[in-house]
Amino acid sequence: MTQLTKDQVKHIAKLARLELTESELEKFPKELTSILQYIDMLKEVDTTGVEPTAQATGQSNVFRDDEIRQSSTSPDALLGCSPLPLADHQIVSPSAHG
Repeated sequence: MTQLTKDQVKHIAKLARLELTESELEKFPKELTSILQYIDMLKEVDTTGVEPTAQATGQSNVFRDDEIRQSSTSPDALLGCSPLPLADHQIVSPSAHG
């Protein structure tokens, strides 16, 4: 792979919506080229017979099923926690229009 140019780095930064300083534009072509060369090296690894995986820890999904439970708290008790005034079982929020 050839070395990335300063213009290519500017283009990549624009696509990623990044603003780079002049010193970063001097430094990044070499660093990004090095990263891309490493990725090219990884492409040479023989992965035949290796199953694709999303993670390597072996952990499985730990989510529980959703279930509806009846609440033991009454709506009046919940509304009673509000520092704002109540009207007809609703919190009265201050209006921006007076």
